[in-house]
Amino acid sequence: MIRRETFHIEILGPEEAEVLSRVSVRVEDLAGARERALRLFERARVPQRVGPEAEAVRIVDGAGREAFRRSRFDAAD
Repeated sequence: MIRRETFHIEILGPEEAEVLSRVSVRVEDLAGARERALRLFERARVPQRVGPEAEAVRIVDGAGREAFRRSRFDAAD
């Protein structure tokens, strides 16, 4: 049986504590959650989107620790 972990992906607005969107995902590892988070962040930054602009994305693991963060100012790899 494949072991899956729960991660919470948060799309952040201009203010640090402003969470525009939160999605919980169950994936095998952090790499899977990171891939999903970057796709969601890309979609949240399209020019057609209405509302506050997404400034960053972060992944919080099941224990509540921040496991990944990317802002719009970070270079893509």
